[in-house]
Amino acid sequence: MTQLQSPPTTGLDRFFQITPRGSTVGREVRGGITTFVAVAYVILLVPIILSGAKDVTGASLTIPQLTTAVALSAAITTILMGLVGNAPFALASGLGIAPVVAFQAAPHMTWSQAMGLVVLEGVVIVILALTGVRQLIMDAIPTPIKHAIGVGIGMFIALIGLVDAGFVGKGAGTPVTLGEGGHLVGWPMVVFCAGLLLTFALYVRRVPGAILIGIVASTTLAIVVNALVSGIKWPGVVQPTMPSDIVALPDFGLFLDIDLFGGFAQAGPLTALVVLFTLVLSGFFDAMGTILGVGEAADMADSQGRIRGIGKILTIDGFGAIIGGATGGSANTIVVESAAGVGEGARTGLASLVTGTLFAGAMFLTPLAAVVPAQAAAPALVLVGALMMTAVRKIEWDDLDLAIPAFLTISLMPFTYSITNGVGAGVIAYTVIKAARGRLDQIHWLLWVISLIFVGYFGIGILS
Repeated sequence: MTQLQSPPTTGLDRFFQITPRGSTVGREVRGGITTFVAVAYVILLVPIILSGAKDVTGASLTIPQLTTAVALSAAITTILMGLVGNAPFALASGLGIAPVVAFQAAPHMTWSQAMGLVVLEGVVIVILALTGVRQLIMDAIPTPIKHAIGVGIGMFIALIGLVDAGFVGKGAGTPVTLGEGGHLVGWPMVVFCAGLLLTFALYVRRVPGAILIGIVASTTLAIVVNALVSGIKWPGVVQPTMPSDIVALPDFGLFLDIDLFGGFAQAGPLTALVVLFTLVLSGFFDAMGTILGVGEAADMADSQGRIRGIGKILTIDGFGAIIGGATGGSANTIVVESAAGVGEGARTGLASLVTGTLFAGAMFLTPLAAVVPAQAAAPALVLVGALMMTAVRKIEWDDLDLAIPAFLTISLMPFTYSITNGVGAGVIAYTVIKAARGRLDQIHWLLWVISLIFVGYFGIGILS
């Protein structure tokens, strides 16, 4: 954990504890902007996921409404995290939760009822946080597993960047391969590779704002290339072309359009409970893994892996789901892309305040969201993933009791595209191995409960 520096010198410094945490206003602003740029794709991607599904009545949601809802909820919750939690964590609609709402909840109930379940998910998580149960669960996770979670998230976000950029894809005879069919082709790949190398070079030379400079430079290159070369197919939902309009009025049509308990009557108690359980489990452990991994990278963890101010952070994360459902943008959760801002030097809630303000502005500037392609943002994710991998040295690899659970935690996050899956596999393996070795005194009683919950999580599809 970072040692305290000189005392705060201004009101802003005192409120956010910028100097004591070894940061500066400039770093916080750069970090907040970098996090926003890295996660801004959510404003486009989540609306596409949700609008691609129909509810039980055959109704679908519109892109303008969803874009406003996603940006609004992200702005409110991220600003709340900055002012109350004082942590450099951004919150936005979770990519692991949106498909559950779209393809597991909506087919059995109306959209307002599905968003009602999202609100209930947040209520459950807030209760767990306020009662201390959620923090107790986090403290029960062994320190080596906490380190492994951070490493796994690093690999996960690096893979997200590589896949989004098209550098890694699905092979014909293999699960994954290099580019398309084993080859790197096209101008978008040139943009990504150039941006990646530039970002690496700037970072190792300790250039201030290296990650942000890399994103801006890559975006500029993409726009120029797209203008000069015709017929380019850019992977992903963002096309690097200047929009005809810059400002668009937000559409608040989904705001507070919720039915809290109607889903239980519409879909049946069992189906609604299964959806609610899935939402809670995904939101709970995805956020937990992100907080542990990114929090450690932000020097917020003590020697036992406990995160400073975790109670407030967990409570705000729960309120993020409530706010996300109330606005119609699906559940908000702490996003792994927060690591991009942390990598730029963010250490306090001022960075989140900056990110949240940009989310608020994005409601009116949604046409500009189409400017930054995945190939320009992906290098930041790859670099931050590499930096988070350094925590692997803290794991005692000579101790198989720890090495095997740590390996499963690290590997399954990128391999299954899920933080929750990695955490679950690691906890189950740790508990079983310690029990098999007769070391029951080293197993926190909560690990038995968590392991049983994850056994149900992994097995529910087998038994259905």
